[in-house]
Amino acid sequence: MAWLLPIVALSIVAVVFLTRRTHESVSPVATIPPVMLDAKFVGAAQCATCHEQENALWRGSHHQLAMQPAVDSTVLGDFNHASFDNNGVTSSFYRSGSKFMVRTDGPDGALHEYEIGYTFGVYPLQQYLIAMPGGRLLALGIAWDTRPRASGGQRWFFLYPGQKITPRDSRHWTGIDQNWNYMCADCHSTNLRKNYDARARAFSTSYSEIDVSCEACHGPGSNHVSWAKKQGDWQQLDATEGLTIALDERKGVAWPIDPSTGNARRSSARQSEREIEMCARCHARRGEIHEDYVHGQPVGDDYRVALLDEDHYFPDGQIKEEDYEYGSFSQSRMFHAGVTCSDCHEPHSSKLRGTGNALCSQCHLAAKYDSQQHYLHQSGTAGAQCVDCHMPTRTYMVVDARRDHSIRIPRPDLSVRLGTPNACTNCHTDKSAQWASDEVKKSYGHTPQGFQRFAETLNAGTEGAPSSQQPLEQLVADTEQPAIARATALSLLADYAPSPTDAAVRAGVGDDWSLVRRAAAHALSNSEPAASANVLAPLLSDPVRAVRIEAAEVLAGLPAENLPADVAAAFRHATDEYIGAQQLNADRPEAHLNLGLLYAKQNHFDKAEQELKTALSLDPSFAPGAVNLADLYRAQNRDNEGEQVLTDALSRSPDDASLEHALGLLMVRQKRNAQALDLLGAAARGAPDNARYAYVYAVALNDAGKTHAAIETLESSIKAHPYDRDSLAALVNFLEESGDPVKALTYAQRLGELEPGDPQVLQMLKELREHSHG
Repeated sequence: MAWLLPIVALSIVAVVFLTRRTHESVSPVATIPPVMLDAKFVGAAQCATCHEQENALWRGSHHQLAMQPAVDSTVLGDFNHASFDNNGVTSSFYRSGSKFMVRTDGPDGALHEYEIGYTFGVYPLQQYLIAMPGGRLLALGIAWDTRPRASGGQRWFFLYPGQKITPRDSRHWTGIDQNWNYMCADCHSTNLRKNYDARARAFSTSYSEIDVSCEACHGPGSNHVSWAKKQGDWQQLDATEGLTIALDERKGVAWPIDPSTGNARRSSARQSEREIEMCARCHARRGEIHEDYVHGQPVGDDYRVALLDEDHYFPDGQIKEEDYEYGSFSQSRMFHAGVTCSDCHEPHSSKLRGTGNALCSQCHLAAKYDSQQHYLHQSGTAGAQCVDCHMPTRTYMVVDARRDHSIRIPRPDLSVRLGTPNACTNCHTDKSAQWASDEVKKSYGHTPQGFQRFAETLNAGTEGAPSSQQPLEQLVADTEQPAIARATALSLLADYAPSPTDAAVRAGVGDDWSLVRRAAAHALSNSEPAASANVLAPLLSDPVRAVRIEAAEVLAGLPAENLPADVAAAFRHATDEYIGAQQLNADRPEAHLNLGLLYAKQNHFDKAEQELKTALSLDPSFAPGAVNLADLYRAQNRDNEGEQVLTDALSRSPDDASLEHALGLLMVRQKRNAQALDLLGAAARGAPDNARYAYVYAVALNDAGKTHAAIETLESSIKAHPYDRDSLAALVNFLEESGDPVKALTYAQRLGELEPGDPQVLQMLKELREHSHG
């Protein structure tokens, strides 16, 4: 029976944008920057001449201490001939006159002496930057724990505990992933310009001030100084006082508490997200797409904000990886009620506006909420603290416990069903999620649902569960839910290859929120560009850059001459912006991978090859570059060159499953079946989270006459990936051929749930039922 799809040519979907300290705006308000007369940065000292109180608050803040020259007053670590052992390497920290020095393993693996140039951060850890050739500043992988000794601090520690990081690893302190110029500088200094020379492969990175100073948030201040001093053309600036951005959303606003509900309501609706988006530039997971930042424009003009994807967030939106605050806060009821960052944080000192529960009782009646009846714990204990239940922490960088800013109601019932964390068992570690769920229901008489009601929909969509498409579409249409969740749902629809005419896609294209519009373009990323062009055409001229370049990437390869003149012009402009976004990050292999894929879609194969080679030259261990270059060679009947690329890459990363899988497929094409089986099997075992690897390995086993082993491989994989359609179809086929139609029918029925109405699946079920009865 021909139910099994054959092995097709290897296809790799690249990470289209880089993600580091990164997120984009969810604001429907597009702020138009005020008139500027060649505004220039003037420095904090100039600002302090008038704004003494604000300067005093800023001094000593984490922003002011974000980066500092390494001198006696700034270095907090022990450089008194201290040593630290890690994975067989003993690093020594000492002084040489006024210099702070470290003797540690360099790029060649041998011990060398390096001078500490700068400190990075102050609490709960401090990192150290070392100048290396090419204008690079690199962050040492050993950091100083600045917490008190009683809390486990005052020690050197390794940022990747339990992992052996060698100089060949991009995470080694001399590797590409520890480069301050790309990874850190944009958020730790003011008016940062990376200034990377792609030809010389060198940086001449500059900044106006080394730390996060006044103008990092308020914009260049020369016009404001002119206005204040009534100099030059100051009268043209009278309406805005010469400010680049007005961070005045809280001006005149009060939060009176309604005694009947115990909750506050903003005295006037928030009219923009300027302040929140200003903070989002750094307090968000986002990738930089444009360097010439203009304060006050939507954050999506300069950054691509991460959605609630499974790598970074749990299905309910709780933080998993380092997601910072914006992506979480934009999910919260508080965000949608009009709360801004500075409602809770004093913006110049960054300190909270209240201690303990007093912070929350600014807006929530203490008599109702700061009571044992509400928090179900004895007053004065940790369980009686609002933030411990509604903003639980997750620890990053070994010692940095960060609070989840989605400010949610604990949902242990979701933990039972989806395996998500919950605040209850974070503290009651000896108890189960079921216990916590039962306790919550018993205490409140029901299971509180909270504001965020998208967890099960996103979880089902991520897993490809039966009948998950319709709930995803319903979530997209539910404007009462957070835009970032709706955008995530729309993005997940890409796996279902929706028609450009589908209601969810069309609604997404016209949505008020740029995140949703961007996701509408992504939803069609698996559709033919020619079929999508008419629907996505408006997004090529979207007011937000992140939306425009997403649409351009999705439509890449579409001949511009087939489009109306105005759409073709917008397409070319958006494509240029996409290319510019990659060139901005030309120091990263991912950027060249993205350009290579773009040029391949445009049939510019020579340019694609060059970009992929550049990606590998920047980071020889960058597996996606090797896999895609080999696949480009495959498409040109140059498998011999592809084999060399993959073999070289495997010599550097011998356990990389993606490389083993790609080389295994190449061996299949060359009919070197024994080697193919070894490589495909290694890939399947090395990456059990990848159902495709197990499926391809099983097909190869079956082709080799090892049907029993193929069945075992797929049954094991399907336990972890119960909704993988290819694996189910293959398993049904193998079981039926091996003489077990009854067992085959059980898996076919599951496939029928996933593909209701599919004629091929219906025929399969019909035949299997007949064989089973027979």
